[in-house]
Amino acid sequence: MDVLTVLPLGSSPVTLRRAAEPDVPAIVRLLAADQLGATRDGVNAPEDLAAYQRAFRAIDADPAHLLVVGDAVLQTPECATAPQTQAQSHVVATMQLSFLPGLARRGALRAQIEAVRVRDDFRGSGLGSAMFAWAIDEARRRGCALVQLTTDKSRASAHRFYERLGFVASHEGMKLTL
Repeated sequence: MDVLTVLPLGSSPVTLRRAAEPDVPAIVRLLAADQLGATRDGVNAPEDLAAYQRAFRAIDADPAHLLVVGDAVLQTPECATAPQTQAQSHVVATMQLSFLPGLARRGALRAQIEAVRVRDDFRGSGLGSAMFAWAIDEARRRGCALVQLTTDKSRASAHRFYERLGFVASHEGMKLTL
């Protein structure tokens, strides 16, 4: 397991680590657990999971990309009734960092943060802020001149969150679905 850091969040510290292929189903569940992801993500057939696994392998093989998961040790209902209670680690968050070289800004390297998701029961715990603080520090460590992200226009609460972290809505993004 490639541990990146441990985020102290009270009684439930979260370990940030490089994602591994067995994490793909949990990551997809996080992606599909919001209003936008529900319409475009999820595993409904074996070929769906295969597509996510192919994408994971491409991300994992490229040193310019880092897919991160946050693990928390949780007491599950099944564990609570077991004679010898054992907590289990669960993926409770994810994000992807991509490091993009470019000629603009005197050849600056940029960090792109994408696909940030925090499980509902961990929202408001400080996990999202701690993940961003780690990602920004990682971007600095790698020599990035700036950190950027895109966010859907309908995500007003996400916009407020990013602004609290110091991000500025400085550009208008556009997409073309193929």
